[in-house]
Amino acid sequence: MTVFSRAARSLALVLTLAASPALAASGPPPGFTLSDDADLAFASPDGATRLEQYMKEGEDFDIKWQVWARRGQEMRELKPEQGYPAGFRFTADSQWLVRMQKTGSGEQDLFLYHVENGAFVNATKTSLSDLAWAYFHSRPDTRKMKLDYHISANLMKGTEDGYRWLGVDWPNNRYLLISLSGEMDKHPKNVAVKGLADWKCRYDLKTGKFDVPAMFAKGNAEALRWEIKR
Repeated sequence: MTVFSRAARSLALVLTLAASPALAASGPPPGFTLSDDADLAFASPDGATRLEQYMKEGEDFDIKWQVWARRGQEMRELKPEQGYPAGFRFTADSQWLVRMQKTGSGEQDLFLYHVENGAFVNATKTSLSDLAWAYFHSRPDTRKMKLDYHISANLMKGTEDGYRWLGVDWPNNRYLLISLSGEMDKHPKNVAVKGLADWKCRYDLKTGKFDVPAMFAKGNAEALRWEIKR
């Protein structure tokens, strides 16, 4: 993906997320069909919210997916509409929701939602993944790295229990761990693939700030040097 195309997509997402989503008693518009894939259905830990994914097939194999959050008799669309289904993770208190959205071959974005007035709404003006990449490029040690394709932001497992599997004692419902990856067009002839592999950062849901815990320093340094030689 070129820098221009990614920038254009980011601008479109900003405009989409800025629009205020409205409650709808009828749910998706005509033509959208609820997926019967059990792996695409998600429910919040408190059972109050059920996520439903609807698909519409257009001409020339154009497929659109919408995600709707159902709470009682009310439904609200979780923007933006995309070309693929998505995965989701809730925090243990059911107040935060992260959407893991495939956008292409080997590429993924993240979107963050928060409960306001009893319904999930977009928690950030742009995607959570764009915010993570902006943080990555703001750092002295990473700002010069240019990635060209397979650009992916991934939510690490452990959202529901404060990442206890890492041996940490962080407060529940406070942090999200994000892993960033991507590949470069230009690299030495003796290298098959070169880029960024599994660079980790932490997002604070309370402050809206990113940081890199010391426990990830060594792994992140290795992630910046990742390559597969021929």
